Amino acid sequence: MRDQSQIEEFRLAKLDFQTALQKMFNEAIDAGVAHLDVHAGALHRTVGGYPGPNHLMPTCCNVMYAEMEPGDEVLEAPPKKLGANVNIRYLLPRIK
Repeated sequence: MRDQSQIEEFRLAKLDFQTALQKMFNEAIDAGVAHLDVHAGALHRTVGGYPGPNHLMPTCCNVMYAEMEPGDEVLEAPPKKLGANVNIRYLLPRIK
């Protein structure tokens, strides 16, 4: 079982990935593009901590999957669905 500090760290990390992804969406929308391809490895590098022994790639990928809306497409993913090679095409603008 996780202690309170681990739970808080997870929440902060999840929020960091959500914030970075939202910033990418906003920048792409401002640029007038119709879609944005996001690579998990690149997103994690933007947030920090990757590559490294304490990376949070599963959290990064789960945030990416959770942000998917109808019409979005997984372009690439490893068999277990969590890894640096996850690549998702998000249609813009976002519905949510």
